[in-house]
Amino acid sequence: MTDTTAHKYPLLATPHVRLHGTVDDAMYDSFCNQLAACPKDGMLVVTITTLGGDPEVARAMGDDIRLIREFQGRDILFLGKVAVYSAGATFMSAFPVEHRFLTHGTRLLLHERQITKTINLNGPLRMVVASLQAALNEVETSVAIEEEGFRDLIKGSKVPFDELHEKAPSNWYIEAEEARSLGLVLDII
Repeated sequence: MTDTTAHKYPLLATPHVRLHGTVDDAMYDSFCNQLAACPKDGMLVVTITTLGGDPEVARAMGDDIRLIREFQGRDILFLGKVAVYSAGATFMSAFPVEHRFLTHGTRLLLHERQITKTINLNGPLRMVVASLQAALNEVETSVAIEEEGFRDLIKGSKVPFDELHEKAPSNWYIEAEEARSLGLVLDII
């Protein structure tokens, strides 16, 4: 028999909620349906494999996890498999570090939020100023949300905010072993 940590965490072998693919409305629907079918008490296990997607959907799923934890007093474990990129890492940030696991060979991708926007300046000057201010407000709010998520992700880990803030613009890929050594996850199975 090979040396393995799996025997320490037998619950991870039979997850209650299995998510894969793009983080989008369809994943959120699947997530809600699977949660509704879960046992009403005891620890839950949620797995995800994703190349990313909509960060706001990831935040909504994470908020559901937080509400279950706070209102029902339940422990919920996170298991990232193969790829936990972008919005997947946003979802992972909803789980305390001591409830996060990755499978061998899994990679995390942490990066800044992206925006593509064309601003058409046309009309009375005050309307132009208002349009520019609205776009700036959108960007500033998105940066604030991103920073909140980054702080949640690294809370309880060895990663200083400044390091994540410095590496995120150029896509920070983190191997499972590095994630464990940085304290971003409890263990690798």
